This record gives sequence, structure tokens and C-alpha cells, in this order.
Amino acid sequence: MSSTVGQVIRCKAAVAWEAGKPLVIEEVEVAPPQKMEVRLKILYTSLCHTDVYFWEAKGQNPVFPRILGHEAAGIVESVGEGVTELAPGDHVLPVFTGECKDCAHCKSEESNMCSLLRINTDRGVMINDGQSRFSINGKPIYHFVGTSTFSEYTVVHIGCVAKINPLAPLDKVCVLSCGISTGLGATLNVAKPTKGSSVAIFGLGAVGLAAAEGARITGASRIIGVDLNASRFEQAKKFGVTEFVNPKDYSKPVQEVIAEMTDGGVDRSVECTGHIDAMISAFECVHDGWGVAVLVGVPHKEAVFKTHPMNLLNERTLKGTFFGNYKPRSDIPKVVEKYMNKELELEKFITHTLPFAQINKAFDLMLKGEGLRCIITMEN
Repeated sequence: MSSTVGQVIRCKAAVAWEAGKPLVIEEVEVAPPQKMEVRLKILYTSLCHTDVYFWEAKGQNPVFPRILGHEAAGIVESVGEGVTELAPGDHVLPVFTGECKDCAHCKSEESNMCSLLRINTDRGVMINDGQSRFSINGKPIYHFVGTSTFSEYTVVHIGCVAKINPLAPLDKVCVLSCGISTGLGATLNVAKPTKGSSVAIFGLGAVGLAAAEGARITGASRIIGVDLNASRFEQAKKFGVTEFVNPKDYSKPVQEVIAEMTDGGVDRSVECTGHIDAMISAFECVHDGWGVAVLVGVPHKEAVFKTHPMNLLNERTLKGTFFGNYKPRSDIPKVVEKYMNKELELEKFITHTLPFAQINKAFDLMLKGEGLRCIITMEN
């Protein structure tokens, strides 16, 4: 790789030219990394629903042309000025949020919401100089959440790169750079169920199943999956889910159904849908006195959370989490080690594998709700 250091790299990238239109594989120019940046060779990327959401651009500011992608794994090709903890050849996971290690959030043991590098979905350029590192014929192509992994090479701020065990299989651990860590951490770091406890998981997509995996790891005795799609129930058994509730099967609120099933409510709940009704149900279905509900899903911008204050005064706790409360650089390497030590199973999240040339098929699979994670192999 040394011959490319300091040089512009020409490579293939899947460019989203406009909202909702198929991505186009183009030859792009990727500039060298600047101060506190690294250039990565992406080997594997997976598709997360967030990519689809911003590709559709239905509920946010459209930024096009853009290179999407944020769940990935790769190798450091070169480093910019001031980068000392990473070197060419290191195996890494780029992450959509960051850890500068200097701000109040990064110095806090309770927060992972870095003031400098917190996710910004509107920003299509690098922080250092406000410029894009991608271009086609001199015209800029915009970045996405600081990662843009639908490209054979990308440039990322050092604070958004987790250095991992070089023995970890990159085609598996790439899924830890977003959704799986988000759900897993929501349970392990925030809900913190104890062995033998009961946990309700709202939403059995990839993030919800990762939350269930966390409950399985902690030894929860009852893991109740709640979803409107009954076809997800069979698959969820692989992740430790022991019982299922489809709210459509009942005439009363699902929180009442769960309270009856569990003699007053579950010990913990984790909400992974982003629907406000599910959030309220997740909170109201935990047991008074000690129940803890954790919100993971991102709601509609006009959503309002309504519950009676007595639900809080009766000693229920409501918490929110971002990226499972993991600090990317400090914590994600440890999550990779959980997989390496066989404490965490990742293979069951990976339901499809496609070559980079077929990236639009991955979008089709997600739009149809087929599978959990599709791994896209960059080197055909």
C-alpha cells in the first residue's frame, strides 16, 4: 500500500446521486488524509436501515451526491498529520460517532456522546477543513456520517476509528460498528438485567435481536419479544427469546398483556422500533419498584412521549441510549473480543452476502424486510 501514501487514489464507490434512485458504481478520487484523519481500505461493509433512511431522504435534509455506508471493516492505508495511535496495516472498524478523548463527554464515565464527533447526518464534509475527500472530475461527492463505507477507500477522522484484534474476521465483526453494538450495549450497559430476570424486547429487527442477545448473555430467564410481524418470531428463538407477543392479537394495550404475563411487569425492557406507542408501552410494562425501560429507537421528530407521572413516582426508571453507551475507540475493541472469546455470536445476524457490484440488491432485501444483515464484499 505504501505506493499510494500521499497520493490521490482512484477506486470504485457506490454513489447515491439522488433520493431513492439506485446507487451507481463510479470511479471516484479519494484524497489523502489530512490532519487527524486516516484513509482506510474497506474490505467489507454491511447495510443498516439508517443508510436506507437517508437514501430515501423522506424525513431529513437531502444531501446528494453522496457515498453512504457506515457499518464496515477495513485496513488502514495511510494516516494524516498528528495521528500516532494508528499505522498502515492496522485492522479497524470505522464508526459513525466518535471519541475525541478530550471533551467533557469523553472524559465522563457515564457518556459516549462526544462533543466534537457526535453523529451529524447533515454534514457531508470533513471537520478539519470543511471539504470532501471524494470527487469525480473535480466535483465533490459528499460524505455520510463521517464514514462513507460504500467505497473501496474512504477517509475518516481518527476519533471515529476503532483499532481491533488483527485476528478477528473482518467479514463478521464489521456488523459491530453500528446496529449490533447499539442493541447489545442497550442491554448490557444500560438496562443491565440480572441473571434470572425478565426482559421485554420491543422490535425484533437486527437491533432488537442484538438487545435480546445481550439479555441471553446476562442469563435472563424470560426474554419476551414484542413485534407486529409474527414471521420474525421463529428466527428470534436463536437469540434467546423465549416468548412472543404480537400486539395485534389483543384488544388491550400490550403493556397490560405483559404485566399480566409477568405478575406486575418485566424487570427490564428495551425498545428498538422508534415508534412512540412502543416506547410508551415499553416504559409502562416494567415492574413498579425496580423496573427499568431503555429507549433505543429514534422517533419521528414530532413525536411526544406521554405517560402518567405516577408511573415514574412508583419507582420505574426510563433511560435512553445512543450507540449502546459504547465509546467507539475504548469499548468496541472489547466487544470484538467478546466475539473472539465466543461469548457473543455474530454469524446468526448475517443472513446474506453479496459482491459490491450487487449493492442495490442489498437495498432491495432490506426494503422487503428479508434477512438481518447483508455483508457486501468489496473485493469481487
